[in-house]
Amino acid sequence: MEAGAVHAEPTGVYLELGKRRVFACALDWPGWCRSGKGEELALEALAEYIPRYALVGELAGIAFPEDAGSSFRVVERLPGSATTDFGAPGEVAAGDAEALSGTEAERFSALVSASWELFDRVAAETSAQLRKGPRGGGRDRDKIIEHVLGAEASYARKLGVKHRQPDLGDTHAVAALRGAIAAVLRTPSDGTPPVPKGWPPRYAARRIAWHVLDHAWEMEDRREIVG
Repeated sequence: MEAGAVHAEPTGVYLELGKRRVFACALDWPGWCRSGKGEELALEALAEYIPRYALVGELAGIAFPEDAGSSFRVVERLPGSATTDFGAPGEVAAGDAEALSGTEAERFSALVSASWELFDRVAAETSAQLRKGPRGGGRDRDKIIEHVLGAEASYARKLGVKHRQPDLGDTHAVAALRGAIAAVLRTPSDGTPPVPKGWPPRYAARRIAWHVLDHAWEMEDRREIVG
């Protein structure tokens, strides 16, 4: 599928409602998921990130609608949890139980892979030390990379993939882990988790891509450009 600007129907999203934070997540665009201190602010944040997420579609070779954020259709509101308030979309939406055709699975897998590609590009362009937050906190680049790799090794188990966390700089181990995850995600699914107590593939793709992109964008916002 060629990348390019297309026009969209209202974008289907669900809202995950925590006590202090709300996540707005696009059901059909893994990783396009932002939060705010209420429904309206969460949807505004989602729209603001269109230019950034559009690059993911471009890398995947999938056309991202140029007006995707002009109209949202809230298809579900679900209660959040401590994970939501901590800062992660931690709840499985009803739509995540829907089957994934071969074409849909390939698309979801491509968008997750594009998220990894973007993360690696940003990391390569980012200095080892990042600007600290207003309170002096925040991980530096290598700690962010290690954190993301550790999370992915954990998330992979929700898909039945058992790999140890790759060491920083072990490109072969990173590629093996990501390749195994992508292989599961590109497999057609009836919507059920592939392993007991696992994640439905739709949710797994969203959670993995969101985490990767959230930290890629964090590095962009806090980095000193190399060179």
